Amino acid sequence: MNIIILIIALTCIASFAAPAGSPNFEKFKFNVGAVKYSKEYVRLLSAGFLHADFIHLALNMYVLYMFGPYVLEAFGLVGFLLIYIGSILVGNLFSLLIYQNQGWYSAIGASGGVAGIIFAGVSLDPNVIRIGIIFLPSDFALPGYIFGLLYFGYSVYSMLNPRSNDNIGHAAHLGGAFFGLVYSVAIFPQLAMDNALYLFIMSLPLLYLAFEIFVRKKIG
Repeated sequence: MNIIILIIALTCIASFAAPAGSPNFEKFKFNVGAVKYSKEYVRLLSAGFLHADFIHLALNMYVLYMFGPYVLEAFGLVGFLLIYIGSILVGNLFSLLIYQNQGWYSAIGASGGVAGIIFAGVSLDPNVIRIGIIFLPSDFALPGYIFGLLYFGYSVYSMLNPRSNDNIGHAAHLGGAFFGLVYSVAIFPQLAMDNALYLFIMSLPLLYLAFEIFVRKKIG
């Protein structure tokens, strides 16, 4: 649990030390041109510790806090760090792939890492993690896979209907989720198979996003 608190603390410190628009924000955010042409590969990781605003930061850290302990207990410290850091990197690499011809594209956020943790948690047990809804009794808490469905649904909607200067790494969700799922299947294949239906339900927004990207060529 301590490593989760440490990650949350480091992310909060980095996000407040490098607010949107500041020199450090511009230096460490994910940017296609900077990574592709200037070889600033540190941005693939550093962007995962920056956030657009307090709401963006609070949501990602809340989700990490809720899903993280269960994933940490199941996969151990090394496995947890591999999923979280690996999902951030793969998420941003996926963004680099689909936006490779748009050197201006920039993004930030722990979204890729959080997506990987969500998929890892649901692959183990879709119902053990329950996310409470503000102002409602605990009886109305959402099972992990339903929360994941809503979380990814909102992200895909935001990606397909971008706002100016959004900067949130919505595309990273797909790459991060993929890494978290693949790692989980590799370590606990039977559990992932047993929960395949729940994983499929949670994946529906991401499958639609993949269709828009790879079939309709709407993005990138």
